[in-house]
Amino acid sequence: MGKSARISLYAILALLFFTACIWYAVIRESRRELLTVSFLNIGQGDSIFIKAPSGRQVLIDGGPSGVVLRELSKVIPWYDRTIDVVIPTHPDADHIGGLVDVLPRYKIGMIVHSDVEGDTATAKALVDGMAREGARQVIAHRGQIIDLGGGAYLEILSPDRSVKNVETNTGCVVTRLVYGKTAFMLSCDAPKEIENYLVWLDGTDLHADVLKAGHHGSKNSSSELFVGFVNPTYSVFSRGCKNKYGHPAPEVVALFERFDIPTSDTCKEGTITFVSDGNTVTLKR
Repeated sequence: MGKSARISLYAILALLFFTACIWYAVIRESRRELLTVSFLNIGQGDSIFIKAPSGRQVLIDGGPSGVVLRELSKVIPWYDRTIDVVIPTHPDADHIGGLVDVLPRYKIGMIVHSDVEGDTATAKALVDGMAREGARQVIAHRGQIIDLGGGAYLEILSPDRSVKNVETNTGCVVTRLVYGKTAFMLSCDAPKEIENYLVWLDGTDLHADVLKAGHHGSKNSSSELFVGFVNPTYSVFSRGCKNKYGHPAPEVVALFERFDIPTSDTCKEGTITFVSDGNTVTLKR
């Protein structure tokens, strides 16, 4: 090959490399403009993984067991061992059991939890695990904003006071995830009394495109008033297929049907992922 031919070849290769770099940057940037929210398939319990447009990652609850590690490996690259924010909503085993396994395997930036206290071995194991992990701990309180970057943020709706001596579901951390014109209502196991209290406090500010049905579809959550004010386009049941509680309750299923709100179910569909571009929310198929 002559000298001029080699120069031409190098020029073409350099141009191809430069073009590839540009396209990689474009694709990466376009992905960074998306918010993804995955309701993980962890059996009877809750575990929600959020990836903000900035790349920051949030894990809300960890389900009942180490199964969450398997599910996290599907949404977090193998080389990424950090989670920016972890939120144990309350100390019931079906929400925190898996976090006991998550904490020693990932570097956590911040842990946000209410001061409601659990009296089980699992709750004690989580408290010990949080202390060993060493992440900054923040007691959740209504009005706090967790900035996730890229225009996305989590707002704490409940509790609005110390809940040390209340029932654990009543003291759980209710959050609303906002990105642009879109929102997700993540209502933990909050009972109807808390849902209706939030309606009284917030009214029309509760609207969300996606509602995680409270308490896995229990009849003690998803009040008609609350669901009406949230007015979601989608709803999600996070639950195990053969749970002993009968979740979701027939009356809750009927309520969503009456409101013409389509429901997804981790028992039937596995992990359920939504994507938001800040204007619309899409259910990923």
